[in-house]
Amino acid sequence: MDPAALPPPSDGFRPHRVVVLALDGLLPFEAGIPHRIFGGPRDARGRRLYEVLTCSVRPPGPVETDADFTLHVPHGPEALATADTVVVPASYELGPVYERGELTPGLRSALALIRPGTRLASICTGVYVLAAAGRLDGRPATTHWADAERLQRLFPHVRVDPDVLFIDDGDILTSAGVAAGIDLCLHMVRRDHGTAVANDVARRTVVPPHRDGGQAQYIERPVPDPQQASTTRARAWALERLHEPIQLRDMAAREAMSVRTFTRRFREEAGVSPGQWLTRQRVERARHLLESTDRSVDQVARDCGFGTAQSMRQHLQAALGVTPTAYRRTFRTGGGSGTPAGPPTASPASPAAPAPAAVRT
Repeated sequence: MDPAALPPPSDGFRPHRVVVLALDGLLPFEAGIPHRIFGGPRDARGRRLYEVLTCSVRPPGPVETDADFTLHVPHGPEALATADTVVVPASYELGPVYERGELTPGLRSALALIRPGTRLASICTGVYVLAAAGRLDGRPATTHWADAERLQRLFPHVRVDPDVLFIDDGDILTSAGVAAGIDLCLHMVRRDHGTAVANDVARRTVVPPHRDGGQAQYIERPVPDPQQASTTRARAWALERLHEPIQLRDMAAREAMSVRTFTRRFREEAGVSPGQWLTRQRVERARHLLESTDRSVDQVARDCGFGTAQSMRQHLQAALGVTPTAYRRTFRTGGGSGTPAGPPTASPASPAAPAPAAVRT
């Protein structure tokens, strides 16, 4: 029997089903990301929180990749009808989709099987499929920086942002290329089940637990020149003192730089200003404490350096679209199924500077 059609177990538990749509010209790295990230999380009883299937637009069989091997895909397009989340990885052979913004008949028929309300996500040029299907009209989206101009030209109704790692627009999420797909999938795990689960997956995968979606795709100096001073020590110093007031001049002093030089170097290395970076670290700290402790909202605000509950409430509302109390309640009532317990849709804003339509938490 096709595993995609199996009924849920007798205890009622059903993991969240992620279906990866494999198209010819598939990039194996991007196709493997959902399996690696979603394949790890388990609940307290050791049950997998996600089930990951791979399908193509044809009956089960080989799918060409951009490497010197093919992949045997075990499921046909009917698996899309069973998905809770559909992920479309990058492909170099999108044909009419990439050239003219048109879906092939087989791809159109396959996408029509996706149930209303299913969460959709794309990695890199997989976004062209969602755009050609009309799913991104009037909505924000991103892709690899080298493909952003073409995406905007082919699909003028899509609000293309070429400068971010990923965009969470609620039921549709898009990411830049290659490793940004890891950030996107970790973000979905974090949104579904909280920071503790996502951080555990990141540790097992040996990747940073969180890169902000609004971070620039291209950072001028991601790895500092050995001959140049770095801001790494200042960031480590600040992370140990998030509960304290942190002044820019104090961070600059840790690196023996002027404030002006430090600010410029920090932005080159981190892709954001020191103030934006601090705010995001405090939001992440607040999320962790709200999920994992019983501290009052006032105490969490103080422990994260927001000072007051009102200040923290404003920052979480901007970043996540929910209040601290609502956020805590969501993760305390997740319950015993694999259905994601996280906030279903975050607010269209950035912690530091609200921006319409794109979630960059």
